[in-house]
Amino acid sequence: MINDKVLSIILGGGQGSRLYPLTKTRSKPAVPIAGKYRLVDIPISNCINSNIKRMFILTQFNSASLNKHIKNTYHFSVFSSDFVDVLAAEQTMQSSDWFQGTADAVRQSMHHFLKHDFEYALILSGDQLYQMDFNKMLSAHIKAKAKISIATIPVNAKDATSFGILKSDEKNTITSFIEKPAAELLPDWTSEVSDDMKSQGRNYLASMGIYIFNKDLLIKLMGNPDTNDFGGEIIPQSINKHKTLSYQFEGYWTDIGNIDSFFEANIGLTDDIPKFDLYNSQKRVHTNARILPPSKISGTTINNSIVGDGCLISASKIERSVIGIRSRIGEGSTIMSTYMMGSDCYESLEDIETKSIENLMGIGERCYIKNAIIDKNCRIGDDVRIIGGPHLENIETDNYCIKEGIVVIKKGAIIPKGFVI
Repeated sequence: MINDKVLSIILGGGQGSRLYPLTKTRSKPAVPIAGKYRLVDIPISNCINSNIKRMFILTQFNSASLNKHIKNTYHFSVFSSDFVDVLAAEQTMQSSDWFQGTADAVRQSMHHFLKHDFEYALILSGDQLYQMDFNKMLSAHIKAKAKISIATIPVNAKDATSFGILKSDEKNTITSFIEKPAAELLPDWTSEVSDDMKSQGRNYLASMGIYIFNKDLLIKLMGNPDTNDFGGEIIPQSINKHKTLSYQFEGYWTDIGNIDSFFEANIGLTDDIPKFDLYNSQKRVHTNARILPPSKISGTTINNSIVGDGCLISASKIERSVIGIRSRIGEGSTIMSTYMMGSDCYESLEDIETKSIENLMGIGERCYIKNAIIDKNCRIGDDVRIIGGPHLENIETDNYCIKEGIVVIKKGAIIPKGFVI
């Protein structure tokens, strides 16, 4: 099988500063999404669903929680060669530096990859939300006898200035590439796309940061220590030297690079017909198989929301929100357009009955929360009002920060009763 010739390399990203404070204590791939998953579950699940089951995840910042998640989640048969391994940046005799970019991360880890037999390297990002059958991309790569393949997605003029844009010929061979072109240059960078994409004004092919490299070429390219990044250096330098294929993808895909896109991706899951389908048995998203009780909900009106396992909810209303595992929400509270990540553990019944601590984990009574992200293990007291929106200026405190109008309550924060944001 061709899948046995593929090694998947998932790039965990750097410090993840644009997703701060969600990345304050965890790497980007370990950030919780959809109430029960982690970002890294998306590329891993795409690989498993494509029957590609040899994966390395490259990371260097705050990798402890990611390591724990991978260790507790992905177990393959002891009689197979399948694995999901985390490779953190390490000092070696050849290099004592941190990863300097995506290509440098692969370069510094090559000695681990070369211990395995493979013909194709599938290089993925750890912070994107999408569902893709990599077998189709791999088949197109082999059929075209390409050395490199790049997954591309049609985008509109507004978005094109934020991506690497490329042009290809009638055989989908890439002929030119430009990184984040200025708006005035765009008329020269339109590409042939489907009629459906044309009707949406999506006439520009953007790189999705998903690549297939032939093993021999990857080894050769990684031998140049002066190139540190795939999108900015390796790809532009390679397209005129090595046959590079554009593989057009027209499904849902979003790059979760900042708080705004992260918030929109999660809240978008509550749509009647969401663009990202969590309920497709053929495209299942895998994660840690926790043994949690069912959620208990009392007197709550819930509209267009997702509620994870093991929740204790007595809220008045929850609308267009994602409520994560083990969440507790008190009586009379209203939650609107909010992503609540939940908790890592339960508090004892004695604590709940006696309220022996300042605030119980979760959201208290009579709170009103809108346009917010509540990280794990937060304690929000009674009568708290948090209303995010464009009227708020960007700010950071010990317990929360505001980015682009979205209020982010930091992991483990304590918000006292009656507090107003």
